[in-house]
Parts: sequence; structure tokens; C-alpha cells
Amino acid sequence: MKKAPILLGMAAALWVGCGAGPSPRPEAKTNDPAEIKALEDRFMTAFNAKDVNAIMSCYVPDESLLVFDVIPPRQYVGAKAYRKDWEDFFSAFPGPVTAEISDLDVTAGDTVAYGRSIQHVVLTGKDGKKLDMTVRVTDGYKKIDGKWLISHEHVSVPVDLMTAKPDLSSKP
Repeated sequence: MKKAPILLGMAAALWVGCGAGPSPRPEAKTNDPAEIKALEDRFMTAFNAKDVNAIMSCYVPDESLLVFDVIPPRQYVGAKAYRKDWEDFFSAFPGPVTAEISDLDVTAGDTVAYGRSIQHVVLTGKDGKKLDMTVRVTDGYKKIDGKWLISHEHVSVPVDLMTAKPDLSSKP
């Protein structure tokens, strides 16, 4: 009878020792969040320059891209559709644009990550009027061939449910 607990303990040790048991998850490299923050900085530089090619270089270049933008339609599927959204966007606001990012927080795993930020944008329309708005952005990232790219994006503004009006200033 005393052999059973000893044999059970030996079997458990062998099971864990052979890698059959739970293993700790490898942590992301410590520079992954910095690489993603650099990606977001490149995006902001491209946005301020209205450089659609540079903007799109921050995203996965295929049909796996999914974006929920602050403007209709409900979603953009694929890089081609989202490129057109950016082209149409800059056509609607041909004047100067400025954008800045704040409160960026990134959590990274080995090959996937997410980040959230607040982005303040001032756009100049065809009529010369300025649109000043603050949006909330959540990005999902994939590491492809050692490079972080945005694979999912959700841009939103709070909405006052009593008036159904968007809160474009989005203060905390």
C-alpha cells in the first residue's frame, strides 16, 4: 500500500519532467511595446502628412484587416477597402490636418498584442471649417515576419443617448 503514493509521485514528476504538464507562457520580448509605440508614431506622422501609402504600411496588407471606423459604413474589410476610406477621408478634408496621440497603452504577447489610445484630430474641410474631435482607438496587432502591424482597429466617440449626438470632444 505504501508503494502507491510513491509510484504516483514518481509518475507525476516524470509527467511534468517530460513536458507533458503545464509550461509557463513565454513572455513577450521587452522591446515589443516600444516597437508598437513606434508603429503608432509612424502612423501619426503619416496621418499628419496625409500620406495614405505610409498610413497603410502600418496595417496588414491583405483581406484579414477589419476596421470599425467612426464613420459609416459599420466596418471595412480588407486593406483595399480601408485604403479607399482614407482616400475619401482626405478628399473630404483637403485643408491642413493635425493629429496627436495620448494615453497609449500597449500589452504585447509573442505574436499578438493590443493597444488603446486617445487621438485628437483637427481637420479642415472643403469649406474651410475646422472639425475638432477626439476619438478613442483600440488596435489589435499581429507580428508578421518579425514586424508588428495593425490587424484590427476600432475607432469610436461616446454618444449621448438622450440626444443621439456624438461627443466629439470626448473629455474624461
